[in-house]
Amino acid sequence: MKADPSLQRELLDLAEVDAELARVAHRRRNLPELSEIEAVEKTLRDKRDALVTAQTSASDLEREVTRQEREVDSVRARVDRDRKLMESGSAGAKQLTELEHELETLARRQQVLEDDQLELMERREAADIEVQRAAAEVDKAEQDLEDAVSRRDEALADLNATQSRRDADRAALVPKLPEALLKTYDRVREQRGTGAGLLRSRQCGACKLELDRSQLSDIKNAAADDVITCENCGAILVRTGESGL
Repeated sequence: MKADPSLQRELLDLAEVDAELARVAHRRRNLPELSEIEAVEKTLRDKRDALVTAQTSASDLEREVTRQEREVDSVRARVDRDRKLMESGSAGAKQLTELEHELETLARRQQVLEDDQLELMERREAADIEVQRAAAEVDKAEQDLEDAVSRRDEALADLNATQSRRDADRAALVPKLPEALLKTYDRVREQRGTGAGLLRSRQCGACKLELDRSQLSDIKNAAADDVITCENCGAILVRTGESGL
């Protein structure tokens, strides 16, 4: 294959553009913010689950406290009724004895219920504190996620801007190149990652390997418009004044 030396040199600019586009694609796939977002999303799910658990526990305790309060109120009402009956003077001696016994029983029952109620209220207070703590952790995880998403979006915006600029550069370069030359370049680029490289000091600019003496001799004897490829990687070797031939 033959191509004007000036057009072959255009391949170096195209290779530089494609290398940056490849770096952009690699960085887009491997943004640290992506793994950070995934980790924070998992943390947020866990924190939300913990909050639901804490809220459920607090709600259960609230219902238990309410039930206990009703029981205490019921015992107190029964005590008030018995005392009023005793103070009314309408109860006989036997009934008074029964009322006194019942009041003693109710007093013990009331004490037990009030002790249980106090314990439940302490547990409810602790549960409320746990809900507040869990809610604060959810808020923090949500903020962490928002920050990570913002950093990802900023990074993607930068990458998109670079890609747009380099896509425009490529679109301007491609029409200048002969179809056969471009096809060879693209085929090698798709297979090896780099389609062309500068030959400098016996080294291929694409694979960074040195050429053997036999190939260097062949290159020196080749016409300026001959398209030379690297025996190591297949990339088009572009010759310039820096090649030292």
